[in-house]
Amino acid sequence: MGTVTLGVSIAVPEPHGSQLQERRAGFGDAAAHGIPTHVTLLPPTEAEAERLPAIEAHLEEVAAAGRPFPMRLAGTGTFRPLSPVVFVQVAEGAEACTWLQKQVRDASGPVARELQFPYHPHVTVAHGIDEAAMDRAFAELSGYAAEWSCTGFALYEQGADGIWRKLREFAFGSATVPAQGEPRDSRTPSGSLPTA
Repeated sequence: MGTVTLGVSIAVPEPHGSQLQERRAGFGDAAAHGIPTHVTLLPPTEAEAERLPAIEAHLEEVAAAGRPFPMRLAGTGTFRPLSPVVFVQVAEGAEACTWLQKQVRDASGPVARELQFPYHPHVTVAHGIDEAAMDRAFAELSGYAAEWSCTGFALYEQGADGIWRKLREFAFGSATVPAQGEPRDSRTPSGSLPTA
């Protein structure tokens, strides 16, 4: 069956997703239309195709333990000079994203892996383009803002053509937030992904 290249991410919903994708393309990033606008939970990872059912079962468990949380994007940041990336910042929801990506990459799970850089949730708007265009992306989106309620994440596969396609969505386990005073799972960040 061979290997597949997978990624797990939180999609930036419409109209925000398409708006940022168009802006990314406008800055000259040729990869823009092949990458849905997202916050990464698992970066591109090679896996045996026959492992897909186990990976999906693992992601179902992670999603079942999660709860909806507010996401807010605001302003820009960059990883330069370490990495040629300009991004829109996750101003609210970063703690929940960090918790989720740890669960996805859990050492006992089917997509356990180390990261090249420390995890920092963000929405890429320019990658690997010339410095002047990166500067323009950083400046022009500095006032950008969007917010929504994050209710789950999705599994994507990168095709031979380089385009990322959604394989499946995973909704969080419940829209019900525990009443005040109910116990919370100590592994989850307070106020973002409580478990009953």
